Amino acid sequence: MSTGSPSPHKTALEFKSTSLNVPSLILISDQINQFEHHLKEKIAQAPEFFKHSPVLIDLQDINKKGLEINLAEFVDVLKIHHFLPIGVRGGTKEQNSIAIALHLPVHSAHSTMPPAQQKNQPKTIKPENQAEQSAQTPVQSNGIENKLVTQPIRSGQRVYAKGDLIITAPVSAGAEVVAEGNIHIYGALRGRALAGAQGAEDSLIFCSDLHAELVAIAGNYKVSDDIEDAVKNKPVQISLDDQALIIQPI
Repeated sequence: MSTGSPSPHKTALEFKSTSLNVPSLILISDQINQFEHHLKEKIAQAPEFFKHSPVLIDLQDINKKGLEINLAEFVDVLKIHHFLPIGVRGGTKEQNSIAIALHLPVHSAHSTMPPAQQKNQPKTIKPENQAEQSAQTPVQSNGIENKLVTQPIRSGQRVYAKGDLIITAPVSAGAEVVAEGNIHIYGALRGRALAGAQGAEDSLIFCSDLHAELVAIAGNYKVSDDIEDAVKNKPVQISLDDQALIIQPI
């Protein structure tokens, strides 16, 4: 008869190293009212995109300016607007102590993100969870992992590629595709597409039928309302020029 006790040969959990593509929110002002005002403006551009988004609070810039902030108040404002702070970076000893008291991890001020991405990161918020997607084929080339997806990407799913992402099926509204390189979509794009996820400003997005909720390259984005009608429902190429997204019919 089983006693219900766990087998000594099996473990209930395991830790594995992973990499999450979480945006940094760079504080550049110590004025809480100004911060909240600008935060509301960003949220208004893409409400569902920002809802329940993880975010790393970067204090390096504000500390270089010698500004004093009430970290607890800033964290409260983020939570009120449905962000999920997951840590603090570049804080002073006192700020780090406050962060720990708020149950926020303290990260090193050193970042592996390219400067271009750090500069533009407050404009992009990306969900943390990465759903498994069937029929994804990684293609190794010079250490870069490209990915081919042949099945439709449905609402709520997220696909990430460490190189180029090639999709031969539709991307539904509410779905998200992210790549550190280029994105090729040979079908309708109704969800969100984010290329150059690690700051590669020369990344491109190609789409056979543009209906996107949001498109972004290296942290610079446009939501549906910002996309001109002249390029909607058409094959397009999207590039970045001087921090501005350029959408051209193909």
